[in-house]
Amino acid sequence: MSSQFGGLLFTLIFFVIALSVIVAIHEYGHYIVGRWSGIDADVFSLGFGPVIWSRMDKRGTRWQIAALPFGGYVKFRGDSNASGGSDETALAQMTDEELRHTMNGAPLWARSATVAAGPLFNFALSILVFTGVFMFQGKVAEPFAVGDLRALPIAQELRTGDVILEIDGKPLPGFDDADVYGDYMKSLPYQPVLPYTVERDGVRMVVDGPYVYPPLVSQVVPRSAAFDAGLEAGDTILSINGERAFAFAQLKDVVEGSEGDPVDLTVWRDGETFEVVMTPKRTDEPLPEGGFQAVYRIGIVGDIAFYPATTMMNPLDAAWAGVKRTWGIVEGSLSGLKHMIVGNISSCNLSGPIGIAQTSGAMASQGGQSFITFIAVLSTAVGLLNLFPVPVLDGGHLVFHAWEAVTGKPPSDRAMNVAMSIGLALILGLMVFALTNDLFCP
Repeated sequence: MSSQFGGLLFTLIFFVIALSVIVAIHEYGHYIVGRWSGIDADVFSLGFGPVIWSRMDKRGTRWQIAALPFGGYVKFRGDSNASGGSDETALAQMTDEELRHTMNGAPLWARSATVAAGPLFNFALSILVFTGVFMFQGKVAEPFAVGDLRALPIAQELRTGDVILEIDGKPLPGFDDADVYGDYMKSLPYQPVLPYTVERDGVRMVVDGPYVYPPLVSQVVPRSAAFDAGLEAGDTILSINGERAFAFAQLKDVVEGSEGDPVDLTVWRDGETFEVVMTPKRTDEPLPEGGFQAVYRIGIVGDIAFYPATTMMNPLDAAWAGVKRTWGIVEGSLSGLKHMIVGNISSCNLSGPIGIAQTSGAMASQGGQSFITFIAVLSTAVGLLNLFPVPVLDGGHLVFHAWEAVTGKPPSDRAMNVAMSIGLALILGLMVFALTNDLFCP
């Protein structure tokens, strides 16, 4: 029981950290763009409920941390509450100049920019984090060389600094064309040991090394069969259903062909071996040409048999890679939502707060970089969700602003109230549906 409580507390702490960072960035986007646009804020709150800490700045904004750390808000001048709305009594007593500094009295462009800034700051956070990760990781150096050796249960003659010229007598291609490189790796024979032609200290020689993509665990997917079984990064699979394994493709073939039947694995970790049995889970994966395919997975990511030498990535290249990664998440999310709606993939792909919390803890347990990357992914999802044209979300407010821009006047109070009620019902329904997925989906 103590262990379970400790695990629950660990998960909750990192879920709160991830959510607080994302909410703080989102709300700060609203606040700072509102300030730049001439709209004053009365309160910037991280969390809801009783106030734990607060201070007033020179602009008259109260910055506070509240007891319930599951959200946040900015209350602009003239708002009736944290959700917005108009404080008609306060607004009626203001001069025209004072009204200009409220959300209700500001020009349409200022209100629209302030509303849109929250999701855009979430995207900016994702791009910034991914840029930093790409710069930290660097890119594979050319010529291709061994940066460091992995701990593997096989004797090998490769050494740090070896420049790889050929594998199994085949010259190594460049990395410019991913398809050519992929075909080259697939062409290598399935053998536990391969001859590597390397250049070491200016001397060309042939040495033995492991199969390039061994059944190595470089990352464990949260909430997967491998995660539940306790597999960790650095583990190596020695056998699958009693058959010796030396290639990651062997594991992939067995798992994909299992049809959900249990798979017996012998695992090597730090010089010791142990047995695990896990049941592959049916997973809907996106296809490069669009759409999804159903496959069975145990939730491990492989890698090559050694750490390649890397070089610093150009900041502009890293930033562009960060933009593409963020856009890829947006595209994948929209595609997944579309296919769930039309019934092409399971609705269990939609996670709720419990699933997100579990993933937060799982990613934190795999290290700081994994957790920070998860925050970036979640920030993109939050930004995208808030842009949906649903009343009560930022996207819904932007639709109201578009109506005002076309007609010259905002929707009536009655229409706004009806739309807000419908939007709130939709959001609550989605939350209940996602929570049900967390509780009952396999």
